[in-house]
Amino acid sequence: MTTFARLIYLTILSASIGTGVNAAGEAQTRWERMNQIRQDKFDLVLPEVMRENNVDMWITVNREGFNDPLTDDFGKGYVGSYGYYIFSDRGGDRIERAILGVGTALVEDNGAYDIIGDAADLKAFVEDREPRTIALNYAPNIGAADGLSYTSYKKLSEELGAIYATRFVSAEKLASDFRSRRVASEIAAFAWAGEMSRNIAETAFSNEVITPGKTTLADVAWWMREQQFELNLDTSFGMPSVYITGPDGFIALSNDHVIQRGDFLAIDWGIGYLNFYTDMKRHAYVLKDGETHLPRSIQKAFDNGRAVRDILKKNIKAGRTAGETYTLLNSKINAAGFTIMENFNQPTDDPNNVDVIIGCHSVGNLGHGIGPSIAWFNPERMKYIIQPTNMFSIELFAYTAIPEWGNKKLRIPLEDDAIVTERGVEWLYPVNQKVLLIR
Repeated sequence: MTTFARLIYLTILSASIGTGVNAAGEAQTRWERMNQIRQDKFDLVLPEVMRENNVDMWITVNREGFNDPLTDDFGKGYVGSYGYYIFSDRGGDRIERAILGVGTALVEDNGAYDIIGDAADLKAFVEDREPRTIALNYAPNIGAADGLSYTSYKKLSEELGAIYATRFVSAEKLASDFRSRRVASEIAAFAWAGEMSRNIAETAFSNEVITPGKTTLADVAWWMREQQFELNLDTSFGMPSVYITGPDGFIALSNDHVIQRGDFLAIDWGIGYLNFYTDMKRHAYVLKDGETHLPRSIQKAFDNGRAVRDILKKNIKAGRTAGETYTLLNSKINAAGFTIMENFNQPTDDPNNVDVIIGCHSVGNLGHGIGPSIAWFNPERMKYIIQPTNMFSIELFAYTAIPEWGNKKLRIPLEDDAIVTERGVEWLYPVNQKVLLIR
């Protein structure tokens, strides 16, 4: 374990258990933290979102060897054939929580469920509650809400019968709302994931890892993966994207390209901690012989990106749809003197234009989450209203002409994770404020 990795690991333990030594260890600490998050969400978020979406019952199906994408949210357990997580609105201030056919002591002891039973009891269970609507995890627009297989859909239809089958509705919006509205315990966990993610990325872009003329992009990417391995961290992106941008655009990505002096580097990546996945970018410039500072033209390009980010942070608010927000942001960016691009990665040739495109997508339980999305690539979720506690990856791309490149443009991609509160956008960890220098 590297010195950096050991420091991060000890800090994780300190953050997780406070002072002293936890004899139970990090595995149990993480399990306990997820249990607290699960209980808080079932208590505080589930009643709100089920009633907003007019859902009386929500059934999530697991099969042996085939887990629904929401399984970590609900709590993993052994399924012999079929297993069901069932949430029923029976009135009052809470939702009844049941698991049928999902075993192991960890599920039974996690404190989140009222009823633990057998999968064979499904029909009687549903008939006893007589739901008017039954939400199932099929979704035309959101992959992480589309976990119900055709076989499982047929089984539910046949086992519950034709009357209940006519009451099936998509849980797409319900799943999006449940995941994207946050309780304090998961905000704290995600913020810590962000801190670990940015520390690894910023160390990767330093002379601790990079020796100009020797280190390859792949070396940097594998070093980052090794930190994840040593710290038992996951990712929803695979290999970190470590790349170089030059006068002709994108040059190389996480391959055997040797990093040279004068290169402008970027990282796009995220880590997974508990059930939370970050998405962020960092940048570095490799100083040429005799240079001591970032070239003025590159600093200007980076400053343009930060100016756009300030506009995003100031104008993203709860209460509007993501689409309304997208239109407003583009208007504000244009009014500030920037040029909104029509298509991604296709800036104008005019050196006087700083071309911009934004993609502020949902983040949280995946690097690209399933909540409201202020991004052209998630058109359905542009219709969703931004709610307090929704988390976003505040992402933009700004293209600025570089005189030393014959006025060809340098793409500055900025991306960090934030939460929307009643006050507006609030960062969850220290965000990218400068281009790192490699000497």
